[in-house]
Amino acid sequence: MRDHDAQPVGGLARRLASILAARGQDPTAEPTYEPEPLPALQMGEARIPARYQGAVADHPAVAAWVREVAEAGRPGPQGAPGLAEGRSLLIVGTTGTGKTHQAYGAIRSLLIAGVRLRWKAITAADLYAELRPRPGHDGERELMDLARCPLLIIDDLGAAKNSEWTEEITMRLINRRYNAMLPTLITTNLGMADLRTHIGDRVASRLTEMTDRVILDGPDRRRALAAERFRASVAN
Repeated sequence: MRDHDAQPVGGLARRLASILAARGQDPTAEPTYEPEPLPALQMGEARIPARYQGAVADHPAVAAWVREVAEAGRPGPQGAPGLAEGRSLLIVGTTGTGKTHQAYGAIRSLLIAGVRLRWKAITAADLYAELRPRPGHDGERELMDLARCPLLIIDDLGAAKNSEWTEEITMRLINRRYNAMLPTLITTNLGMADLRTHIGDRVASRLTEMTDRVILDGPDRRRALAAERFRASVAN
């Protein structure tokens, strides 16, 4: 190991300052510290689809729902609130108005707020596909797991083909969550009248009572973004 001659502290400080200055760094600047990423947010974002990992719940009604749910949480380990019973949210809008974006943004907002959160997300079409009876699959157990999940996203309710079986499955799932007062985030392209026709009066009645409704309007954002990319490519 090579020994270096001792230097006065002042000389060493001046030498270090000159090295930092040569590298374009201000030795007199206050150090900045990046906050450590939230572990819950990291784990939660790992389960969020890549397209929605930066989603933000910027609609006032969705943000208000997030605050209400977060404030109602019961304290858990290290004082972090856990998800409690509460109101559900029905996000209604035509295709491409950002319903799914707002739903995943709500999840991210709850995670950022430090809420201990166990959640699941599934489209209505995938819900019926997963629960359809088939050999070696316990659909009943999976239905109960969805029914008991502290927070559930059901995306595109009313988009799947309807039948007596799908209406029964929807009724059983919604009714259990309605009775337990578990928060449920539901998105749909259908107005309440069309939704009632598609999923039945019993489910629609429960949704009317258990949810706050948010209506998103405007153009199809996906088509608008595609048009913008096309214009940019032509300009280049």
